[in-house]
Amino acid sequence: MNRTAILEQIQKNVERLSAPDLPEYKYIPLHQKPSPSVATLHEIMRLLRTVIFPGFFGTEQEAQLGSIQYYTGVYLEKIYDLLQEQIYNGLCFEVERCCDSKDRASEISIAFINRIPHIKYLLSTDVKAILDGDPAAKSVSEIIFCYPAVYALLHQRVAHELFELGVPVLPRIITEMAHSQTGIDIHPGAQIGEYFSIDHGTGIVVGQTAIIGNHVRLYQGVTLGAKSFTLDEEGLPIDLPRHPIIEDYVTIYSNASILGRITIGRGSIIGGNIWLTHSVPPNSKISQSRIEEKFTEI
Repeated sequence: MNRTAILEQIQKNVERLSAPDLPEYKYIPLHQKPSPSVATLHEIMRLLRTVIFPGFFGTEQEAQLGSIQYYTGVYLEKIYDLLQEQIYNGLCFEVERCCDSKDRASEISIAFINRIPHIKYLLSTDVKAILDGDPAAKSVSEIIFCYPAVYALLHQRVAHELFELGVPVLPRIITEMAHSQTGIDIHPGAQIGEYFSIDHGTGIVVGQTAIIGNHVRLYQGVTLGAKSFTLDEEGLPIDLPRHPIIEDYVTIYSNASILGRITIGRGSIIGGNIWLTHSVPPNSKISQSRIEEKFTEI
């Protein structure tokens, strides 16, 4: 095929791909509004990790006692500047007009800055819970530096605060960053208490309306999901509470699926590979039924 014929074929596809009103493309609209920058959100999370875990992820100079306050101030100011721009883009992402969004973005950004000490506190309890529950963990430094659970929980706890402050889009991007890196998928809307421990972590899924109490431990492959959801008149899902409530001091072992708006009572232990769709009272122990093995001689 000669070059002219090739360019003619390309032009036909240019015209088709550039037409936003073709019926077969109705679910891919032309997006002309400000969009968040994933690269900038990565930088914000890098700065937050440096502030929350001083000395682990920054430079040696930043870790000096006399320098921590200075660098913390510099980084918090930079976080504010970057975040307020991204929040503005998020507020404009799916609305027609952004007339007052700059002021709102500024207010939300400083409100988030004020929540960083609380995020650091929660993550400190998470590190302690991991240390207490994992004999392979030799120190808190190893956990902070190496464990994917800490990376995932940093992102979820940051995203949750932004979610609670009414920021669209950004929280989901932030949790998906951690999901892609660790295989741990926790929605930013999920409410998680203190001393939350994830062991191994790969394949964990926690839905948007899940509520997790204090001192809860999840193993790899656990799903806190929805059993079903309610549809509106147009057949679209309604955002109602549909994920489990996990009370304090609950342990859920690997590959258990806890589905629906059910409650797992305080102090319960849920065994591995369980499919659970009903509430259980406090101090329950749920495990698989034993299957008697029968052997036939040949």
